[in-house]
Parts: sequence; structure tokens; C-alpha cells
Amino acid sequence: MNTSLKEQIIKQGMNPEIAAEQINNFKNGFPFLNITGPATPGNGIKVLESSDLDKYISTYPKQAAGIEVVKFVPASGAASRMFKDLFSFLEGDGDLSKSSFVQKFMNNIEKFAFYDDLDEVLKSRGSSISHALDTKDYKGILAALLLDDGLGYGNLPKGLLRFHSYPDKRRTPAHEHLIEGVQYALGKGNKVKIHFTVSPEHLPKFKAEIDGILPALSKDTGVAFDISYSTQKKTTDTIAVDSSNEPFLEEDGSVLFRPAGHGALLDNLNDISADLIFIKNIDNVVPDRLKEETKNYKMAIGGLLLEIQSKVFEAVKTLENSYSKDSVNLAKAVFTNELGAKLPENFDSNSIEYQGAYLKSKLNRPIRVCGMVKNTGEPGGGPFWIKESDGSQSLQILETAQIDLTDPQSLAHLNAATHFNPVDLVCGTRNYKGESFDLMEYRDMNTGFITEKSKNGRELKALELPGLWNGTMSGWNTLFVEVPLITFNPVKTVNDLLRDEHQ
Repeated sequence: MNTSLKEQIIKQGMNPEIAAEQINNFKNGFPFLNITGPATPGNGIKVLESSDLDKYISTYPKQAAGIEVVKFVPASGAASRMFKDLFSFLEGDGDLSKSSFVQKFMNNIEKFAFYDDLDEVLKSRGSSISHALDTKDYKGILAALLLDDGLGYGNLPKGLLRFHSYPDKRRTPAHEHLIEGVQYALGKGNKVKIHFTVSPEHLPKFKAEIDGILPALSKDTGVAFDISYSTQKKTTDTIAVDSSNEPFLEEDGSVLFRPAGHGALLDNLNDISADLIFIKNIDNVVPDRLKEETKNYKMAIGGLLLEIQSKVFEAVKTLENSYSKDSVNLAKAVFTNELGAKLPENFDSNSIEYQGAYLKSKLNRPIRVCGMVKNTGEPGGGPFWIKESDGSQSLQILETAQIDLTDPQSLAHLNAATHFNPVDLVCGTRNYKGESFDLMEYRDMNTGFITEKSKNGRELKALELPGLWNGTMSGWNTLFVEVPLITFNPVKTVNDLLRDEHQ
């Protein structure tokens, strides 16, 4: 590595050795994981009985009132992909007959929560939505919606777009997450703590949106809010390479670094100090009339985590005292029965000391409970059983890119999967002494992703760090719980807002 390259890497805040490892990843690729089967109900996915649900709904609020709870919401990035089809129309010939997507948008435009705001922009320009529709000025409507001299929705983050209409207001996803926070993230001190990760350029607008909501919401609900923000750290960016796997150099000779995907947010999550952390994407929110089931299942997975975690803590404390037959049997029961993990086949043939040390290392880790919904064809990672290098089996969330599709057995496991990951997590990131785990120690750096991009007409390869709920949490203890499909309502395109769940 030449001196100039090394200096640029250091200036980026990156260790040159890490940059060298990333370049090796480009050269060698990432290994596929050893799948032993999909996680399914009764085999890795827990299905809660109505009595379980009732129990957790009753007990969780009392437990949460005595601990630190944080709602962690990844909210970075512009919503431009939501409007890809609208941008294509705006830049095209304006022939509505060529785009069924834009036809649907125009035919239902009065149903969008941003209708009144958009109409005001057009009126300030001497028009209106109804006039623009009558005169077939579709491009005028889209320009007012998307471009910065109008509503600027094409460059705003999803969290600041009007998603839902109510008789007296229009709410953004950021607003809906505050409402949700009151319902299941109320912790110690009658306080709701929510942490948003945002892009630096959007931070002032995010703060303005939240600051405008909080006084009235706090007064109406009688709870205090503690809202914090962070941005994806530049030090987590990854080096880009050209087709020869050499660092991609800009025209001025500088090295190109790129944001490393949502896995980079592990740094942000690692900075959160709390007993319980809920993670949910910014666009997965529903109107008030549909929030009840989401609230109930959030309480359920939170209550389940606290219940299992207390048993894990007890087992680890017992192992701290001694590696005896009793302490090992207790730990083994918690590991296999409560966490549902699978020990190596030859585990019982080892000494009590080995078994105790092994179980202690396996139990004394961060823990997560992940909601899983039945697969309806939506894109996203899925729950699988993975064989680890030590012979044990663990539950992991995998993306398709981590599965060897040329291997008939792996393909069969993928096709047999029944559920997928809606990003519905609750995490316990403190140990039995109340100390925060260093989450960096529990990720698998061999589970990154390589994608092909282009810049200024030149091909490049980009590296994404292990996904936040994929490889970055591979060393965590994991439980999967089936949750209803109604709890998963992401907005990938603007027309998704026309679904009944968002009306």
C-alpha cells in the first residue's frame, strides 16, 4: 500500500489494515453459510398462544417501568427510491398511457396525506391539483411534489413525508413512531426514549419536525420524551475498488469511500445504553386504527426477552460460582430449552469443566427476539438454522446472497422457508452484571455483501458491511417469534400508501 493511499485511508478515520482486509474481501468474496434447514414454527420459530400473549401484555408494562427502554429507528437516506417511477415519468415524454404506476397515482391522488400540501404549492403557482389534472399537466403535479422548489419529496427522508391522514392532522412516520413509543417503549421515569439515525443533511429538518410535535404530544399523553439522534459514522464507510480490485480513484486521485449499508449502524447501536432496545424501520408504521396488534406483539416480544434473559442471567451467575454437574445442567437446559439452540453432537463426552466454560461463553452474550411474519413474497431476509464451526447450530437471519443457490440442498432449504424478517427486533445488550456488551465482538465479518455500481461511467465494486440484523448479530443469542402480517407494512413505493393499511 503506497504512502498516499495509506494517508487517505487514515484521514478517512479507517485503519489501513481494515482497508486491506476489505480489498481482500473483494478479491476472495464471502463464503456461503452452512444451512441445516429453515427455521419454521415448532423448529426455531415460537408461536405464542393467546394465554402467552395475555401474560406478556399484562406483565411487560410493569417490568418496563423499572428499566431503561429505547426505541431505535434507522431513518437515514432520502426517499428517492419511493418515487423512482414518478421521476422516470417526469423526465420522459409525459405520456400517461405508458405508465400504469403513474396512472394509479394520478387516479388516486386525493387519497394521499400530502394532497393538501401539494395543492397549496400548485395554488401558489396559479394552478391547483384539479386544474392540473383537467389540463393533463401531470408533469406540473410531479414537479411540485418531487423537486426542491416544491415539496421536495424526492430528496427528503421517508421519515418526514406525510404518510397518514387523520381528521385534524397529517402525520409523518417520525410522528407515528413517537405515538408507538408511548404504547410500548415507556420505561423508567415515565419516559419514552427514541433514537433516530439520520443523514447529516436531514438532521435539522428532523429536529424541527420532532420539536414541533413533542410539546402537544407530551401534554396529551402525560409522558416525557427523550429524543436523540446520530448519523452514520464516516469511519464505517468502506473502500471501493475497480474491476481489477484496486482502490477506485476519483478523477482528482482521491480514493472513493462509500456508505457501508445498514450494518454500519452497529456502531450507533453500540453507543446506546439501555436494558431493552426495540428496532423498527422508519417506514413500517400504520395509522392509529391498526396499532393495537403491533403494540401487543411488541409487548410480547419484549416480555419474552426479559423472561428468557432472567433465566440466562441465573445460569451464567451459577456458572460463575463453579463448573459443577448442577450448574452445567441448568445452563444446558437454558441454552437448549429456553433459547432453543442446538449443542454439538459430542458435547456430553467432554469434561464438566469444558462444558461449563463452553456454555458460559455461549450464554454470556447479547440476546435478541425477532418477530417473523409468514412469507407472502415480500423481499427480505429469512430465518434459518446454521451449523457453526464448533458443531453447534444457531438461528440466523440470512439474505439470499448468503445462500449458495447452486447447491441443491441449500436451494431446497431456501424453498422450504415459511417466514421472513420484517425487521421487528427487541434486543438485550447488557450482561448479568448490568454492563453493556461490546457489540463489535459478536459480528461475523465474513458475511458482508459485494455489489456492482458505476460512477461517472466507470464500473466499480462496493462493499457493504454485514447487515445489522444479519452478520452483525450472528454471535447473539436469538429467538424467533411468529408475529401477524399486519405488523409489517413497509412503504417501498409511493403507491404503497394507497394500501388499505395506510389509509
